[in-house]
Amino acid sequence: MTDRPKRPGSGTAEAPSRLPALTGMRFVAAALVFFFHANYQGFFADPDSASVFESAVYQGGWTGVGFFFILSGFVLAWSARADDTAPAFLRRRFFKIYPLHLLTFVVAAVLLVQVAGMPFDGGTALLQVLLLQSWSPDIFVRGSFNGVAWSLSCELLFYALFPLLLRLISRIRPERLWAAAGAVVALVFAVPFLARFLPDQSPIPMVDISSAEMWFVYQFPATRLLDFVFGIILARIVAEGRRLPLGFGSALLLTVAAYVVAPYFPPSHHLVAVMLVPLGLLIAAAARADTEGRRTWFSDRGMVRLGEVSFALYLTHQLVLGYGHRLLGFGESWGTLRAVGTLALLFAATLLVSWLLFTLVERPVMRRFGTSRRRAVRVAQAMQAAGPVPVRIVGSAEPAEERRPSLV
Repeated sequence: MTDRPKRPGSGTAEAPSRLPALTGMRFVAAALVFFFHANYQGFFADPDSASVFESAVYQGGWTGVGFFFILSGFVLAWSARADDTAPAFLRRRFFKIYPLHLLTFVVAAVLLVQVAGMPFDGGTALLQVLLLQSWSPDIFVRGSFNGVAWSLSCELLFYALFPLLLRLISRIRPERLWAAAGAVVALVFAVPFLARFLPDQSPIPMVDISSAEMWFVYQFPATRLLDFVFGIILARIVAEGRRLPLGFGSALLLTVAAYVVAPYFPPSHHLVAVMLVPLGLLIAAAARADTEGRRTWFSDRGMVRLGEVSFALYLTHQLVLGYGHRLLGFGESWGTLRAVGTLALLFAATLLVSWLLFTLVERPVMRRFGTSRRRAVRVAQAMQAAGPVPVRIVGSAEPAEERRPSLV
């Protein structure tokens, strides 16, 4: 394998390889979530068209979020620095997610009160600002204001525990890594059975699942931590050069097949468990392809550029969909061609807003605050002492630190 990355948590000095395919995949995952939420806007007046659209995108939301959680663990472990400290790591993650979260929360709050005419709930707002909303079993708390931010509540737990988790997983012997991954998968499949013992079993019709199961299986930070741990273990498997059961093409086919059949499983399992292994194998296979210099469609420059705005796309898409629908005709549905055109228009608007936020907020904030000045000075001094070193970064002309496929 070329460009062998340092082992996550091993403390070796080798720098990790770039993983452009994983950055490109982020855009696909964010797009899946966009079209999943678009389905609930009811754009299609024709029942047959609406049914076809729902069948195509229904699994997309659950799949996209699961992909992000697994990828988050994988990428953070892959790019872990030998000289990193917990405060430095948390600083980078804070400035990666919080400025955009706070900005979209303020926009959502203003729109909720001024446009939708809803009352402002201070207690729920505080939970949203502090990213604690997913610890609440109340679906209205988790889904209020900018509803998609519930996943950041899970990520906050992931980041807090990552330094400890990385140390623990780094102690697993290489030949036992697949067994550890299998144990995590077994726990994920066991979670829905535990959810049945929770008291609130009132149904949520749109997903045919109880409120308690929806929370515990899909949105509870402690159970979604398993996805994150799975990603960390997979990063070690790839970094250690352990054999993968599937190549990239086969893993992609498995993921597509699982996406198609997942809705036929019980709801409490198709939300997370059914897609866990296919998504994990796809991420691992794509990373292996990147480290071996094998290009894929996802690693093309255009896909990488789109992947870079995926965080902003994720945080803004539901606001654009909901309030865009209000602007174009609140509660209205249209013929198939006009509905498709409306979808395309709102997706393009979301992309534009996402690009602006990435360019004007996310990237400048990370450049200014993502690394302490003291560390920046040390890095500059070390680079000056070492002299010019030619570095080739696939699909980018920007500094390597800005191009890590870090995500929420």
